[in-house]
Amino acid sequence: MSQHPICRRIATHCVALIVAAFLANPSIAQVPRPETLASGLEHPWAVVFLPQGRFLVTERAGRMRIIEADGKVGAPIAGVPDVVARGQGGLLDVALDSGFARNRTLYFCYSEAGQGGSGTALASAQLAEDGRRLEDVKVILRQRPKESGNLQYGCRIAEAPDGHLFLALGERFYPKEKAQTLDNTLGKVVRIAKDGSVPKDNPFASRAGALAETWTYGHRNPQGLAFGPDGALWEIEHGPQGGDEINILQAGRNYGWPVITYGENYGGGKIGEGITHKEGMEQPLHYWVPSIAPSGMAFLTSDRYGPEWKGNLFVGSLKFQFLDRIELAGGKVVREQKLLQGIGRLRDVRQGPDGLLYVLTDEDNGKLVRLTP
Repeated sequence: MSQHPICRRIATHCVALIVAAFLANPSIAQVPRPETLASGLEHPWAVVFLPQGRFLVTERAGRMRIIEADGKVGAPIAGVPDVVARGQGGLLDVALDSGFARNRTLYFCYSEAGQGGSGTALASAQLAEDGRRLEDVKVILRQRPKESGNLQYGCRIAEAPDGHLFLALGERFYPKEKAQTLDNTLGKVVRIAKDGSVPKDNPFASRAGALAETWTYGHRNPQGLAFGPDGALWEIEHGPQGGDEINILQAGRNYGWPVITYGENYGGGKIGEGITHKEGMEQPLHYWVPSIAPSGMAFLTSDRYGPEWKGNLFVGSLKFQFLDRIELAGGKVVREQKLLQGIGRLRDVRQGPDGLLYVLTDEDNGKLVRLTP
């Protein structure tokens, strides 16, 4: 049956309007399609990219696995130390050394048992040629002191361009005031060399009574850590009930917790004096009220999704189950867009060697998902 001329004109007009809308707002056409690459993971926490299109993932229960390029999930890798897999503890972040292709070295952090309870530990290891085991495992930093309870370990790793390692550490919830003192590594971001030694130019290396590995302090529960295109170290942390933060870290600075916060106690009520500003304490670049429970962050440096997305920051939300696309301009957040709503609790976000974004869902049946443009 032939189409009536009026219908054809209406259809042509509608197509023209749609095209005009795309041209006026290219982001409409850029919403990526989630493609599940692997499933059946038990609370996966972090993913990194191996040669030949393979992936290495951690599971909070204490396992590392390799996912092949075809999505096949391998058996647990041998040699992972015992972890305290309770509450928020377990096997958490992993990062490949910048020279991994040559030395097969990786770094991972996990909750470790010890006197007084447990604490975050950072270890180095080599992945065997066959990918079946870790070799030469060494703990190169231990959070001090260990504490009772199983909350807020932090545990994100970033390697600087100069080869130093940064590790973001939570304040373990109950002794939150220790985030403000320098005789411990609770609620701190620390900086060390790859052998665990402390660089002499760390900001507190020569201060009496301070732990020399400390880079910044006054943090609550860091869940994202990454170097931005600007060369700065960016950090994301959970607030309590509201007050999640994005911070740009500068050596020796105090980021305020628990003295200043945009959040409040669980169930209501102010924290401390209930203030948001104090001299000598840094303000976040951005904060969320109510809390989105952010976790995992990555800057998109490729143009695989079009020029409008290049340079954006992408942050996963555990609480509301979406990927937050954050546009930045002039050192400020100017726009947020919720993507992949309802896909699951997003624990990690990474840009792959192919320039595409990958996310992990933190669930009993966790998934590795690629965002296809």
